[in-house]
Amino acid sequence: MNSKQLISRNIEIFYNKASEETRLNKGMGVFEFERIKSLIEKYISTSPLKIVDIGGGTGKYSEWLAKKGHQVHLVEPVPKHIEIAQKRANRLKNTFSVHLGEARKLEFPNSFADLIILHGPLYHLQRKEDRDLAICEAKRILKNNGIILGFAINYTASTLVGLLNGLIHSKSFFEMCKEELTTGKHNPSDDFPWLLAEAFYHKPEQLRNEFTDQELKHLNTYAVEGMVWLDKDFYASMLTDKKRKTLIELIQITENESYLLPFSPHMMIAVQKQHNYGK
Repeated sequence: MNSKQLISRNIEIFYNKASEETRLNKGMGVFEFERIKSLIEKYISTSPLKIVDIGGGTGKYSEWLAKKGHQVHLVEPVPKHIEIAQKRANRLKNTFSVHLGEARKLEFPNSFADLIILHGPLYHLQRKEDRDLAICEAKRILKNNGIILGFAINYTASTLVGLLNGLIHSKSFFEMCKEELTTGKHNPSDDFPWLLAEAFYHKPEQLRNEFTDQELKHLNTYAVEGMVWLDKDFYASMLTDKKRKTLIELIQITENESYLLPFSPHMMIAVQKQHNYGK
């Protein structure tokens, strides 16, 4: 991999074709954006924090956090996203800084951040050694008692989608699902060019272990969508106040229920760096 190519070529090609910028503005993305903000809010105080948003995409979360008065640094390996994020930062009074870089080698000093958000690295790094490196780097730049919020894709994600939309009966789609369920590796079939590029899909306990193995204290694991997206009229329901309230209440009741976590396509783990933890 040359020095300019920070991430796998396949991942960069995927993001150059797909629009990460508009993804959070439509369909499931709208709910995902609001829901993730509410999960992050559980861990941010009113006093300004130093936050590093790793794999921060086009800066939607960084912008939101900067507007809340936090000092935010976005790190992202896709040049196309960096360009959009920089334009976004330039429009703000309380701006955020934008760095072309990636999770395994962060250009920040030790004990720098109060809060770290790991948005892409946990699922875009297929090899465990690379994910371990990303977690190790996040821990290094984190202050004592600081928090890491890590986002992961569940090992059941494609299978559930395939069952709901009938794709499970396509041979190549089913082969892909089998690989994810048994090894966690997601390699999209050529038949489905719109699927996420190569990735790693975690089992909930595996996600937890990758952090606790590095002596980070597990605080909680949350379902991002939970089960609510299984509502057969999900999109219509989310546009109706009364139905949306029901779904949001359901997700809040079940968000930390470990047996139900595999029904949620995405998860968020919260861990803390504690000086004497694990001693």
